[in-house]
Amino acid sequence: QVQLVESGGGLVQAGGSLRLSCAASGRTFSSYAMGWFRQAPGKEREFVAGINWSASSTYYTDSVKGRFSVSRDNNKNTAYLQMNSLKPEDTAVYYCATKGLGSNWYVPRSYDYWGQGTQVTVSS
Repeated sequence: QVQLVESGGGLVQAGGSLRLSCAASGRTFSSYAMGWFRQAPGKEREFVAGINWSASSTYYTDSVKGRFSVSRDNNKNTAYLQMNSLKPEDTAVYYCATKGLGSNWYVPRSYDYWGQGTQVTVSS
């Protein structure tokens, strides 16, 4: 069992930055790959970024490449999503999740445990 708690969301103007955190408790955090997803009203949950257990590999959806950066600190049991140059279309609830055994990083069904989400709103 793993518990995940996201924080760091809020309201920001277009072009601004936010840093999301995902604090984990329960089983050994360092054994999990992690993913960040987002869901806007009326839309499906979509993959944003992922990071393997050692942080040696990262993955991003095309729309955030060059603007977002995923990282983790296994000593603090925390994953991060640094979001720069934010756009109104980035507005969504952002979730972190632990990746299971599925090979596809980009679909929610590959992830086992989810946080409650944190709202990010980008104004134009």
